[in-house]
Amino acid sequence: MLPGNLGQHVIGCRHLRGSRRAGAYQKRIPAPAGRTAGLRGGRVLSRMMKAGWRTAIPAVAAMLPVLFGGSAAVASSTKIGGLYDITVAGLTVGRGTMSLVLQGNAYSAKVGIEPAGIGSVFSTGQGGAEASGWLVGSKVVPSKYTMTSKAASRDFYVSLLQGSGSIRNFEATPPFKPVPDRVEVTRKHRQNAMDPLSAALMPVSSGKEGLGPAACKRKLPVFDGWTRFDIQLSYKETREVSGRGYDGPVVVCSAKWIPVAGHRPGREQVQQMASADIETWLAPMGRDDVLIPYRISIPTKSGQLVVEASKLRLNGEGTDHAAR
Repeated sequence: MLPGNLGQHVIGCRHLRGSRRAGAYQKRIPAPAGRTAGLRGGRVLSRMMKAGWRTAIPAVAAMLPVLFGGSAAVASSTKIGGLYDITVAGLTVGRGTMSLVLQGNAYSAKVGIEPAGIGSVFSTGQGGAEASGWLVGSKVVPSKYTMTSKAASRDFYVSLLQGSGSIRNFEATPPFKPVPDRVEVTRKHRQNAMDPLSAALMPVSSGKEGLGPAACKRKLPVFDGWTRFDIQLSYKETREVSGRGYDGPVVVCSAKWIPVAGHRPGREQVQQMASADIETWLAPMGRDDVLIPYRISIPTKSGQLVVEASKLRLNGEGTDHAAR
């Protein structure tokens, strides 16, 4: 949803092998003025795919929080799902899916992203992530996390084993190349941190309080296998929305990406991402204690990157707030 290198992919990275050659080739393709924004949007997706969604998946996951209350955690089985359109400058470049299963006090979450629309012209790669663990009172206790993707003949893989609120063991392929200006990720950085999907599971009060400032008052400590970062959420407003698969209130949270380790502080893209005005919108799915992502927006050089719901579901059935 969104590490030092998410900015390098979303805001225009060039440090990954092959990106420079591809970018140069694409610049030679003539395009009518009306298609310029679309080509740029496709290139944004292409950069992410060439990086195997290495940072896009965990970053978007961390900014697509699912908030739950006590009744959601103790229910025998709750299933939540969503389909999402991914656009850059208003043009479709990808599709995303999100699912969450709460079984007693256990949870299982998944996200997936693939190119669509003009994004299919630039990439055929796909990526996804899964996480599982337990809900103990108001705390999330992660257990496992995996992220896999393949794009541009390159494989990317992350496996995190977690316990006691820390990352105990991890594997990330390929590893970062050692460079002097990169902030080293130490054992201390992996303490009191969670995988992106588990960090996005957050407790919220039922009733009207769950649709107010309390829903956004939190900081998410995230480790994605390569980078350690925080997502600081703060309340912006509660508004009514209509269309795009949902009619009703949403909580609008401002989000700030705060790099901690694994990033390169002097990189322009890192600085741009750290100062970006990011928003995430949360919508109740027929009950006030279950809020799921409706929309996120991230500014990029190619235009606004938006992930927005086209269909939302609870317990596998449509609700009053589901897509029309």
